[in-house]
This record gives sequence, C-alpha cells and structure tokens, in this order.
Amino acid sequence: MAVSKIAITIDSSTLTRLDRLVRERKYANRSRAVQEALDAQLERVEHRRLYAELENLNPEEERRFAEEGIGGERESWPEY
Repeated sequence: MAVSKIAITIDSSTLTRLDRLVRERKYANRSRAVQEALDAQLERVEHRRLYAELENLNPEEERRFAEEGIGGERESWPEY
C-alpha cells in the first residue's frame, strides 16, 4: 500500500494523550496511531451514511419490487 506524508495541526492536550499511547506501546508511533484512528472514524462515517440510506427505504415497496415477476420467471430458472 502506498503511503503519503501529510502535516496536521492538533491541540496540545490531544498530542499529550497521543504521546502517552505511544509511550505505553499501544501504538508503534504517532503516525500509526493517527492512521488507525482515522481509519476507524472513516469506517463509522461510512456506516452511518449507509444506515441513513437504508432508513429511507420503504419495506413494503422493496418487498413488492422483490416479488415482482417471480411467479413467471421461476419456471425458467436453471436446475442446480
């Protein structure tokens, strides 16, 4: 995986907490800690977006779409 170097600005209390985690060997270094935290946050954001989209679905309408045409197509399905 290719990596890129970036610069970030964080407040001193966050940096102190980050350095404590590195000292306690919870992370190998600051970069690894920031990478894992960012990955976790992006995952949460992406899942929230998916859940928001799912909430917009109408279960009855989705069921109707799923059942549309099943009766006639069933005979043409290949045997496994």
